Amino acid sequence: MVEISRTLALLERLVAFPTVSSQSNAELIGWAAGLLREAGFRLEHLPSSQPGKLGLVARAGPEAPGGVWLSAHSDVVEVEGQGWTRPPFRLSREGERVFGRGVTDMKGFLAAALAMAERAGREGLAAPLGLVISYDEEVGCRGIREMLPALAPHLQGARAVIVGEPTQMQVAIGHKGKTGLRVSFRGEAGHSAEAPRFVNAIHLAAAFVAEMRALQDRLAEGARDEAYGVPYSTVHVGRIGGGRALNIVPEEAWLEMELRNLAETPAAEIRDQIDAAAGRVEAAFGAPGRIAIEETIAYPGLATPPEAPVVEWAQRMSGRDTLTKVSFGTEAGFFAGLGLPVVVLGPGDMARDGHQPDESLSLTELARCEAMLERVREDLRG
Repeated sequence: MVEISRTLALLERLVAFPTVSSQSNAELIGWAAGLLREAGFRLEHLPSSQPGKLGLVARAGPEAPGGVWLSAHSDVVEVEGQGWTRPPFRLSREGERVFGRGVTDMKGFLAAALAMAERAGREGLAAPLGLVISYDEEVGCRGIREMLPALAPHLQGARAVIVGEPTQMQVAIGHKGKTGLRVSFRGEAGHSAEAPRFVNAIHLAAAFVAEMRALQDRLAEGARDEAYGVPYSTVHVGRIGGGRALNIVPEEAWLEMELRNLAETPAAEIRDQIDAAAGRVEAAFGAPGRIAIEETIAYPGLATPPEAPVVEWAQRMSGRDTLTKVSFGTEAGFFAGLGLPVVVLGPGDMARDGHQPDESLSLTELARCEAMLERVREDLRG
């Protein structure tokens, strides 16, 4: 019998931990570890290079390959300046929705997974069940990247990995990869009355942005996947700055940009085109070596084949035949990179609630997630 009241109690506790990515998640991990230890799980804490951050790996059932792993991140995005109308770190309920930071992204799934883990620990398993709780997902999936070397041996032979990001309980088999870049432009300072004599860093940046617009046009004519709202790979300049004063030729400028790539278009291939564009701009200005490109974040995409056995299994567990791909990134690509069968499947609507003020989650969705996880538990009981 699925006990949604227990999941809501766990969700209330999870929301109360203000685990924004800039803060420690150690208290949440300690609480979850205690709960899982009491349920009979074997635990390993994975320390981070970031002070106050921890990952957790928990496993129950026989010491054998195979089984199912459930994955969630513990961090949430900031709430400052968002205009919340209710306390973000206190779970509240209005009708058939619950409110609080992280209920959709993704503490609702984590609460349901912990509730299922308690039941599994009480009643036993014929095949392994594992949980992974990571940190710093919201700032470029830094946590799972750090955890992966220690995590990989635990996951060998897994039959399925479910990353419980919000998909409205549809089985998601794909998302784009992402790479963030900071581009620096070095010009020459000089009096603006003599501007043509100097290399203008902002002009370098403007020419580079024009190259990125042309690259976007080429990408739009390339590989396509109509399952996405934007069915091709993209480049996007999101921030830009430079210069010290109007009457000084700018010596420095910078911009921040990202690329989001389809599985059919490797990120390295797009990065090569970006580097080539920088070279063309330098040549046009007669200014070699004045553009520097630094990678700031990166995570891989996901492309699970629709015919993969894990997909049919996940459809049975969820009770839904539809497949989808999501526009946002997840940690799933890291698991896929280990050769593991992985899907994204969880409660909530990212477009409606993810990273928004008054973030909320439908109780109907949460109940569907609980029912799915209960079927997983029954499947593992044999």
